[in-house]
Amino acid sequence: MAVALSFDPDHETVALRDGDTGVGALAAGEYGSRVGAPRILRLLESSAIPATFFMPAVSALLHPDEVRSYVSGGHEVALHGWIHERLDQLSPAEERELAHRSADALERLCGTRPVGLRTPSWDFTASTLGLIRELGLEYDSSLMADDEPYEILEDGAPTGVVEIPVEWIRDDYPYLASGRLQEAPRQVLGVWKDEFDAAYASGGLFQLTCHPHVIGHRSRLVVLEELIAHMRSRPGVWFATHAQVARYVRSQDGGPAESRAS
Repeated sequence: MAVALSFDPDHETVALRDGDTGVGALAAGEYGSRVGAPRILRLLESSAIPATFFMPAVSALLHPDEVRSYVSGGHEVALHGWIHERLDQLSPAEERELAHRSADALERLCGTRPVGLRTPSWDFTASTLGLIRELGLEYDSSLMADDEPYEILEDGAPTGVVEIPVEWIRDDYPYLASGRLQEAPRQVLGVWKDEFDAAYASGGLFQLTCHPHVIGHRSRLVVLEELIAHMRSRPGVWFATHAQVARYVRSQDGGPAESRAS
């Protein structure tokens, strides 16, 4: 089976997007860069696991050393909007301009052009797929139509774009975001272990989305540590970036419409 871990270093961009320049709001986002991201990188390095970091371009511009540390650590950096913008409030021209601006910014910082996208807040407009194809991206990770990778169709026709599906069940934010605290961290660990075990039994994909300013706190990171230990204890588990999963799917007979990351 395949495990694709991902992290969204949104940091201060959500507050800045909304025009909130209050010290408190920005400090909460800054925690992700100052504390959460380094902790995550140390955990990934000690476990010899690659991951994908979907980073808003403004976040990368504010923290250039951080984005370079992802690259030097052997991880993938992929698109996550310009400033975590709300796509449904943009015109098609505005969405296009910000998508190209984001790709250019990440290419300058990383040295390579990103090949994947996670839209901010997992929004997907009528223009998004066309932009994915225009940018020559290999995959998207914003939609929820399956547990396994699948091919996105346009007007019923294959596009060659692999979807690596997400789900709120496999996201730290709904459970653990500050001010919500709906679940104790170890209750979340139980959900994620069950998701992994079911994927393992079927030979499929376990995909996880986390945020450095959420999972990076002490009592939350231990959950990720225990989850990784649980997954590493099983034979035949392939830890991969989202790009590696997408390329595996595309390499199979029948292409992404018929294959599974297994």
